Amino acid sequence: MSKKPLILGIESSCDETAASIISENDQGNPIVLSNIISSQVDVHKEFGGVVPELAARSHIEKIDWIVQKAINDSGVDVNQLDAVASTGGPGLIVCLSVGLSFGKAFASSLNKPFIAVNHLEGHALSPKLNSELDYPYLLLLISGGHSQYLCVKNLSKYKRLGTTIDDAIGEAFDKTAKILGIEFPGGPQIEILAKKGDSNKYKLPKPIYNKGGCNLSFAGLKTAILKIAKEIKTDQEKFDLAASFQKTVIEILHKKTKNAFAEFEKQIKTRERKFVVAGGVAANKEIRNMLDNLCREEGYNPIFPPIEFCGDNAAMIAMVGLEKFKKKEFSKLGHPAIPRWPLDKEAIFLKGAGVKLD
Repeated sequence: MSKKPLILGIESSCDETAASIISENDQGNPIVLSNIISSQVDVHKEFGGVVPELAARSHIEKIDWIVQKAINDSGVDVNQLDAVASTGGPGLIVCLSVGLSFGKAFASSLNKPFIAVNHLEGHALSPKLNSELDYPYLLLLISGGHSQYLCVKNLSKYKRLGTTIDDAIGEAFDKTAKILGIEFPGGPQIEILAKKGDSNKYKLPKPIYNKGGCNLSFAGLKTAILKIAKEIKTDQEKFDLAASFQKTVIEILHKKTKNAFAEFEKQIKTRERKFVVAGGVAANKEIRNMLDNLCREEGYNPIFPPIEFCGDNAAMIAMVGLEKFKKKEFSKLGHPAIPRWPLDKEAIFLKGAGVKLD
């Protein structure tokens, strides 16, 4: 029996310091042997958001311990590792540099291959950690920094079908939470507050909702929340606004996802239509339920990663590392941190005022 690859993954693109070791079984399916995540919520809470310099300092303080714990928990001898994969971008450059430098040094010390991983590709492949998933598939990537529809043709082969032209969906959740006086990170708390509110109380705008295509916009929605919040006097009104916000986002995603289905079918001719939803916002149960129902109505197979793999983690980085290792796609030790690293390198940068939409 041949030795199964053992990959160490390292993640430090923003405010989680994470390390994971994965391998695979005889059927070629991944096995997560360890997955350690250290959150920095307490570090950034008083500032209401991530402070890059503080995040980088925390990574420096913790990364050695986090990696060692991942190795210990996996039961693997460090010399058995076959490769080290670190997030190379996109993200905060001061944070990326910590994990990237550590990964390079660790790989070099073991004389093992080093693999720089696109953080977004980690999210794109995260469902492979718990389910069999073959290419091609349609991906909705929704997180604090990204909102994109992508046609995933193969490893490292992506076609962007739509993206946000301003704020990411997770950013809209977090900023709405901050406006409502919820402590950082407030995005996940919106879902909790929404359960107590009337989602029909406030009529909120749906930017570029009727423009066609599957591009997204959330900046105007955030501005409307800010205006209404100034008039709020009771907790119930706060709950109602949270519920109305979440309902509006869900309605936007419902329509844009139907548009994305049509675009995907133009790109790919396949009997098995798969729709993957990944990223931190994929943990929102109301969004999951809506997309799950929509998929069944439209003949798609909905695939979600487990909740623990929705947010930033190193298992997904190791997952990409495993696939690249098997293809012998290694990186040079001089590989730089890349703060902006799109999955579809041919897609134009589409963000900001003045963007023309079809």
